[in-house]
Order: sequence, then C-alpha cells, then structure tokens
Amino acid sequence: MKKIIAAMAVMGCIANANAQESKDNETVQDVYPYNTFDKWRIGGYSELVAAFKDYGSNRFFGHSNGNVKENRSTIAIPRATIAGDYKFNSKWILGLEVEFEAGGVGTAYELENTENGEYETEIEKGGEVALEQLHITRLINRAFNVRVGHFVVPVGLTNSHHEPNQFFGTVRPEGETSILPSTWHETGLEIFGTIGKGYGRFDYEAQIVSGLNANGFDRNSWAVGAKQGKFEQDNFTNPGYVLRLDYKGVPGLRIGGSIYYCANVGGNADKTQTYDGLGKMPVRIYNLDGQYKNRYVEVRANMLYGSLTNSQVLSAKNGKLSNKSGYTRLTPVAHNAVSYGGEVGLKIAGLSQSEKCPDIIPFVRYEYYNPQEKVSGNYTAEERLKTSMWVLGVNWRALPSIVVKADYTNRKIGGGKYNSENEFAVGIAWTGWLFSN
Repeated sequence: MKKIIAAMAVMGCIANANAQESKDNETVQDVYPYNTFDKWRIGGYSELVAAFKDYGSNRFFGHSNGNVKENRSTIAIPRATIAGDYKFNSKWILGLEVEFEAGGVGTAYELENTENGEYETEIEKGGEVALEQLHITRLINRAFNVRVGHFVVPVGLTNSHHEPNQFFGTVRPEGETSILPSTWHETGLEIFGTIGKGYGRFDYEAQIVSGLNANGFDRNSWAVGAKQGKFEQDNFTNPGYVLRLDYKGVPGLRIGGSIYYCANVGGNADKTQTYDGLGKMPVRIYNLDGQYKNRYVEVRANMLYGSLTNSQVLSAKNGKLSNKSGYTRLTPVAHNAVSYGGEVGLKIAGLSQSEKCPDIIPFVRYEYYNPQEKVSGNYTAEERLKTSMWVLGVNWRALPSIVVKADYTNRKIGGGKYNSENEFAVGIAWTGWLFSN
C-alpha cells in the first residue's frame, strides 16, 4: 500500500506540473540531451574484439596452479545496441534501447506452476537479446523530472557509463562486471534532476526498481546473475532502492557515488517459498567513482563494495537449486564483494602544436576485484577469484563516433599463487546517433 501511495503522489506531481511554466521549465531541455533533435532520433553502439591469450578457458578445473598455459585466440562482437528516442511533445519522451549479445536470442525459461513448479527450458538459438530500456520520461523542470518503465540502474561507474567511448580498454572494466550485472537494467520508477548552479551543481537520480533475486547469486560472480527478467513478470515484493549523486560543478570534473539497498533478496526468488524461514537476506551496495578530462589527460577511478547478509544460509540453499533452473548453483556466495581501479590516458593531440595530429591516447589501467572478498560461516573463499590486473594500451579516436583500440593485459591470480593470465587484444567500436528529425 505504501508503494502505491508513493507512486500516486509522484503521478500527482506530474499532473500538477502542467501549470508550471517557470524559468526552470524553459531550461530543462538545455540540461538534458533532448534539445539535439526535434521529433525522433535513432542510434546505438557496437564493438568488435579479437584477443590472443596464453591461458585456458577455466582457471578452476583441471590444474592445481590455476589456468593451464595454452595459446589460443578469440574473436567476438560482444554487443550491438540499437537505441531511439521519440518526442510526443517537448515534455513527454519515449526512450528505447535493445541490445544484441553474441548474435541472437538465447534460452527462454518458463516456470510451469501446473507441473509442481518445475522449470521448462526452450532452446531457440545462440546469443541473447535484451530489452535494456523502454521508458516514458516526463520533463517537468530542471530540478524534478519523472521516468517510468525499464531503465539502467546507475550503480557503479560501468553501468552509468557503459558506451565503448567511455572506457579505454577493448572490453568493459572487469572489476564491476565481475560482481554486478552489466548493463544492469530493471523496471520501476525514477526521479531525476539537477540542483544548484556553477560550482555548486549536482545531478541526482532516485529509483525504486525490481530487486535482485537470491537465486542468481553465485560463487564466481556474486550478483551478476541476480538481475530479474527471466520470466514474464518480475517480483516487486522486495524492491531495490537506488540513489545516485554526481558533482559537476568544476568544468571537466565529475565525482559521483551510488547506493543500492534491497531489504530481502530471498523474497524475490523465482519460487517465493524457497528461502522461507531462513531469515531476511538484505543486500547493500556502495560505490564511489570519478572522472576528470581536460586537453591533456583523461582520468577515471572507481570503488565498489557489496554486502549480502546471511550469505551462508543462501549458499546452502543455492547449492541445491534444480539443475533445470538456469542458475549456476556455484557456492559459497560471499558476504562481501569488492572492486576498485583507475585508468589514466594521455592525449597526444592536446600536447601537440599541430592541428593535424591524430587523436591518439596511450593509457594505463589498474584493477583489483574479488567476488569472494569475505565469506561467512564455515565456508572457505576461493583464492582463484582474487584478481589484480594491469592493462597497457592505446586508443585512436579516428572520428568522434569511432574508436580503434589495442591493449595488453596481465592478471595476477590469488596474489600470485596461481598462474598469471596474459592477453593482447585489438578492437573497434562506434557509438552515436545516426538519424534524427
């Protein structure tokens, strides 16, 4: 009932906003990127990556020293995304984004309640298609706007800035994507706006969304598989609450942070009785990140900390899930997961006196991440998940919408106790709006 009342209050604010024709209302189109088109626009992004590796595909199986030493190569289109916006008028805007991963639609899961609640799996074709965003935005004024539908959850640097021109590596930073869904998108309600001006400017986002599902937590990737969306309807009994705040008062500088809280991920299980009588399982995620750009350098850094209460109880249950469930069932699930890192790029064109100098950016990146930073109960953490890594590479921004990348990666596993992993990768990516009217 409280959720319904809160939603009705927000919708009331939308209705009353028709009478608000203030100075702020005139500037809202300038604050948010909807003034670059009149009626509609279509665009997207995609990536192509080839990698040459000196390690096997599974560091947990077949070798006591971690990954076997094996020379192999891979090539992939990690994702291709189509996005669009449509203006019903200057205040009501429809947004859509569809992502194709590995070229198609994967496995469809159906929970058949007439057959003892068993899982039914239909294999269609390889790959995955995900509806990442489908929402309606009501622009009200500079400080208060409303979005309803399916949208990105802005927890972590990568989820907030996931287009390929917003990170240097040939692939997305590993740390956050090894702990959280990426791109993380849920269904719900969002309020957003900009407060303050000049050196006191802040952007904020506040969301209530479908919460994480306890079934999807596992040993190797913590909450990566816990995003809802496997079935026709998402559980909303225990929603997730999200708050993000970004400071943008200094030109070129952004310092931000986000908080995620779900009171009981066990209540969002596919079968809601799975974790009955085991106590609540709240999840808390905290993130700090920042970026600084000027003519000469481009710097990014992030820290992320996740906490799952009663993880030992969840681990005991998840290890016994049905083998038809589509979940990994790998345990133990950690009480705490951690990621931090940073990257620095040097802009050669900014240092050059020639206007013809190509836009080349050599960079270095460091990351540490561990989906099992701390486990609870009598469980022992898997040391082969503890990863620190260096990435050296270069970006060539051939056009504002096209970037060519190359990098070398060295991973140290388990603090150096296990075989290191090395790879060289090259890639090309594009991002931008292609058509508009």
